Amino acid sequence: MPQSQFHENKVFVIGHKNPDTDSICSAISYAWLKNEPAMRDPADSSCPQYIPMRAGHVNQETAFVLDYFQVPAPDYITDVEPQVKDIAIKEVEGIAETVSLREAYISMRTQESVTLPVIGEDKQLKGVITINDIAESDMDVYDNQVVGNARTPVRNILKTLDGQLLSGNPHAQITKGHVVIAAAKGDLMSDFIRRDDIVITANRERAQRCAIEKGASLLLITGSQPTQPEIIDKAKEKEVIVIQTPHDTYTAARLLNQSMPVQRYMCAENLVTFRLEDTAESVQESMAKHRFRDFPILDRNGNYVGMISRRNLLGLRRKQLILVDHNELSQAVDGAAKADILEIIDHHRLDAPETSAPVYFRCQPLGCTATIIREICRENAVEIPPVIAGLLCSAILSDTLLFRSPTCTRLDEITARELGQIAGIPDLEQYAKDMFNAGSDLMGKSAEDIFFQDFKKFNAGEASFGAGQITTMNEGDFPALIEKLRPFMEKEVSELHLDALYFLLTGILSESSVLISCGKNAVKTAEEAFGIDADENGILMLPGVVSRKKQFIPPMIARLQQQ
Repeated sequence: MPQSQFHENKVFVIGHKNPDTDSICSAISYAWLKNEPAMRDPADSSCPQYIPMRAGHVNQETAFVLDYFQVPAPDYITDVEPQVKDIAIKEVEGIAETVSLREAYISMRTQESVTLPVIGEDKQLKGVITINDIAESDMDVYDNQVVGNARTPVRNILKTLDGQLLSGNPHAQITKGHVVIAAAKGDLMSDFIRRDDIVITANRERAQRCAIEKGASLLLITGSQPTQPEIIDKAKEKEVIVIQTPHDTYTAARLLNQSMPVQRYMCAENLVTFRLEDTAESVQESMAKHRFRDFPILDRNGNYVGMISRRNLLGLRRKQLILVDHNELSQAVDGAAKADILEIIDHHRLDAPETSAPVYFRCQPLGCTATIIREICRENAVEIPPVIAGLLCSAILSDTLLFRSPTCTRLDEITARELGQIAGIPDLEQYAKDMFNAGSDLMGKSAEDIFFQDFKKFNAGEASFGAGQITTMNEGDFPALIEKLRPFMEKEVSELHLDALYFLLTGILSESSVLISCGKNAVKTAEEAFGIDADENGILMLPGVVSRKKQFIPPMIARLQQQ
């Protein structure tokens, strides 16, 4: 059975929401490493393709790094919940509206499907026809006008009855008339044959002449006896379509109904269709409400792609992920809980998700995820190219604030300087300042863009809070930033359903932070956590605090747990 092109062996390497430079650069670098031949089993032909992705927008600092090393940003993905495109879609070939019922039935048997999509030349879905619809058409035995009412193409009749066209236009349609079998005596024929009727007769010359004289729309001659030339000439003169079929009269009458176009019996209204981007969960819910066997799938342009059934959901392939620079589901891309997490590479506190199978989990107390990736390269004897070295070096400089952060270890600094040499960065300190300056232009941004540039949620007992942070060289902008951010935070704390919101304005040169607090008891909790009183505006000055991970979150969580 053919499978959909969307069922591919890919693994997404992705950082946290609101990604920083480490998150983006580590995703790119680790995807590169996993694709290296040295990291693959040469005997395994099913090795996946590792693709870097991002769960948020690229900030200005990261954009500077990517532009400096001429590396495109990873593709943006908002949700990794299983979708229709992750299901093995059956590629059932569609048919046109004018295709005969018999041809549709043969196609169903060939494709082992009980439902066929009816599509136009532009691949737009027109309707669906099922095996039950075809069976229903066979039950219309008392409607002897159905062939005309269905606007049956002459070419359908020719193909279905293995016919030979003796007179008439093969591109015409039969649009009206009763189906009449001319089996009566000749003198009775003229009483029940009317104009535009469809007359079926064997080698009965008198009946054939009568049908032509009465102005039948179609004369269907059964059997293999040759038709008289004068009959054919008369039919052409009267513009009567004449078809000869080798089948007997009974078979011809049965097959005539099967030549009707599927348009007559297909379902064209209230169709239940799904899009490739629909979630598997929503599809399952919809299927439970409708008792259809198969459902058409459309792409984002509304073009037909294939069919799925309930059975296809059993073969659902969940997206596969490698998480870098985080291990908490609250910080992960939406839908990560419903994906297969294969690996986690991180340097933060542990709050790892439950997994259905063992995973490779590497979490080290270092200043940056990029340092861990460099160690993995070293352990596997993989030589790092200059571009990847530049990305990893930039991530370490960013996360450690040029080795000023308390999270920075001796290994981080040694690694960054080594990578800087490989990347050909002439002056590491000047490069870091240029990078920080690129990310320090905040005044032209909206409060929302600034706040969510690097934002994470945390839990402490029954309390939940969010903490954002920006690092900047322009500390003179702090008063204006406080005025811009505070109203936004007061509104956002309720919309995010959190108990409190905090935001750190961190000065790189002063190696200190200014803390904005919003929410019930938010200022008091911060005061008690750091033993520092806020000013009359509720602002806390936190000298020496530059690391959210190591210097801000631990005392906040400890205080909330005490409360």
